[in-house]
Amino acid sequence: MDARPAIETELRAQVPRVLATLMRRHGQLDRCEDAVQEALLAAYRTWRHVPERPFGWLLTVAERRLIDEQRRDAARARREERAAREARVTAVAGPGDDGPGGDDTLSLLALCCHPDLAPPAQIALTLRAVGGLTTAQVARALLSSERTIAQRIVRAKARLRGVPFGMPAALGRGPRLDAVLQVLYLIFTEGHVASVGPELQRDDLAAEAVLLARTLHAALPDDADVEGLLALMLLTHARRAARVSDGELVPLAQQDRSRWDRAMIAEGVALVERALARGPLGPYPLQAAIAAVHAEAPDGEATDWRQILALFDLLRQFGENPVVELNRAVAVGEMKGGRRGLAVLDRLERDPRVRGDHRLDAVRGHLLALVGDDAAAAQAYARAARRAPALPERRYLARRAGELDQESANGSAPPRSSSTSGSRPATR
Repeated sequence: MDARPAIETELRAQVPRVLATLMRRHGQLDRCEDAVQEALLAAYRTWRHVPERPFGWLLTVAERRLIDEQRRDAARARREERAAREARVTAVAGPGDDGPGGDDTLSLLALCCHPDLAPPAQIALTLRAVGGLTTAQVARALLSSERTIAQRIVRAKARLRGVPFGMPAALGRGPRLDAVLQVLYLIFTEGHVASVGPELQRDDLAAEAVLLARTLHAALPDDADVEGLLALMLLTHARRAARVSDGELVPLAQQDRSRWDRAMIAEGVALVERALARGPLGPYPLQAAIAAVHAEAPDGEATDWRQILALFDLLRQFGENPVVELNRAVAVGEMKGGRRGLAVLDRLERDPRVRGDHRLDAVRGHLLALVGDDAAAAQAYARAARRAPALPERRYLARRAGELDQESANGSAPPRSSSTSGSRPATR
């Protein structure tokens, strides 16, 4: 039996914890990240199965690599001596060294969101260091170019040199917490709909974001936005088992709702209710409320689109967000008719942040099908299929294009579907 998938999953899960521990002991994010990457390469070459203590193995190898690098720097002899002592301790790691490492990971998250960094740099660095995303994945998540993101990450690492590692005394309401929340949301989104690769979702990445959100909620239990973000993640993650079938995306309206995690949904709904009661309403509780409406509908036809549209209208008050507007176009189409939804989409087409994105074509295809223009809908779905990054998504979009093309040729009405491929996370 091939153990490589299990090894790769375990390595992805351990990377942020190992990096966070190295940061706590040594600082210097760039050097620590290089050491972790070397440890990963060593694991790929030597592991035939997941060892009994993968965290301790990776930490020991990474720390030895880091110490070797420090030994080549004569000007840091005193630091080398201290690091060597700590490495000897790691070699006989105690029970606490192989634990979950949640506190260190949250400290790494807080460091990446340091106030000395501009918000775009905070988000890019955290997605790279804590989320384990490649530079290309970060660029896609942030709707930016890979070159811009690479430069942003390099500058952020340089700016953090010498900054002490550790959890801030107070991570309360303010720009730093806002950046942390946005980063966690983007990490979860990348796990929910992978931007590259053969799989639609990366459950390990989504689960890591949920774990970090739980840790943050435990530290700030009275913050409505923290509570709302955790609720949004739970309500969305609860649908993961029903989102893919036979290697193809299953739209929300067609998912087998008996496969949804009802315990996770109940927890998410309870969190939404508490967050909304706290007020004032923020973007994450509102998005969670939208997810809750979908989760509580017994089937797609029973979805309360009037309530969803009202929540999207409230969400627009927090600034122009093209992904929010894309989801809102679906709600407008369902509530007021496909042509009204297409008018929303026409305005969105001019936004350079999403121009050329496959989700625009997917939603356009859905709305065109609602108004009965099968031929144009098939063309839109076909364009979306060519642009979609994940194979399960491409398969669904191509199949939908074929169905509508056939309907157009036969001159019959298309089957009505109340979900789209391209809106995340609310309609998927």
